[in-house]
Amino acid sequence: MGPRILHVWNTAGVASVIAKFTDRGFHTASTVITRKAADRVGLTTYGTAYPDGAASFFLRAIRMARNADVVHVHSLDRVVPWVKRLYGKPVVMHYHGTDVEGRWAEKRARWDRADFVAVSTPNLLEGAPASAHFVPNPVDTDVFRPSGAARDPKSALSFRYGMDSEAAEVAKRLGLTITWMDRWSVQHDEMPEVLSKFAYYIDMRKPPGHVQARSVGKAALEALAVGCKVVDWSGKLMEGLPQQNEPTNVAAKWNEVYLQLLRKG
Repeated sequence: MGPRILHVWNTAGVASVIAKFTDRGFHTASTVITRKAADRVGLTTYGTAYPDGAASFFLRAIRMARNADVVHVHSLDRVVPWVKRLYGKPVVMHYHGTDVEGRWAEKRARWDRADFVAVSTPNLLEGAPASAHFVPNPVDTDVFRPSGAARDPKSALSFRYGMDSEAAEVAKRLGLTITWMDRWSVQHDEMPEVLSKFAYYIDMRKPPGHVQARSVGKAALEALAVGCKVVDWSGKLMEGLPQQNEPTNVAAKWNEVYLQLLRKG
C-alpha cells in the first residue's frame, strides 16, 4: 500500500476524482471527507459527505489528519495552520476559484504554512506566490464518456450563472437553440445523460460578487468528455477533453507531488 492521503473538502468533486485515480493507478490509500451540506448534488462519489456542522467537521478533519501521511486540503484553508502546528506533516493547499481569486494577500497566513500550493485553473496564478503550481482539474472518464446517443446538432445547454444574456448572444451567433438549467438543479450522477442530449455546452459564469470566471469550468470539461462542443468564457470553441484533464495524467502529477513531499520529510 502506498501513502495515506487525506483529502479535506471536495470542491466541484475534484478530490473524489483525484483520490479514485491515484488509488487505482499508484496504490495510494486515499480518504475524501466533506460536509453533506456542501454537496447538494452528490459530487462525493469517492469518499464520504458527513452530516456535520461547520465546527464538527473542522474537528473531524483535524482528528483524521493525525493518521494521514499527506493532508491535501481543498479550499478550506483554515485547516492548514492547525495541521502543521499539531502534526508537522506535509500539507497541500489546493485552491479552485473564488476561494482565492483576488485574495492571495488576505489568505497568506494560511497558504504560507502549506508545503505545496496548487491552483486548478491558470488564471488563479495572478497574484499568487511564485511557488504556486497549476495542476489541471481531472474528469472521471469512467462516468463522463460519449454515449453514442443522437443529438440535435444545433442544440445547446447552459446553466444560469450570472451571464444569461451573454450565453444567449453566443447561441444566437452560432444559430443554436439554447436550453437553460438552474445551477445545482441536476444530480451529479444524472449529468452524463443530461449533457449527452446536447451538441454544445455554453460555459459562461459570473459568480455572485465576482467578475466573469476566466477559466473552463468543471461541467464544461465533463461536457467535452461526453462529446459536446464547448464555447468557453472567451468565446473560443473547444472539442474533445484536453489531455491535461485526463484523470490518469492528473493522478500521475499528484502522485509525484505526494512522493516528493514525503521524500523531503
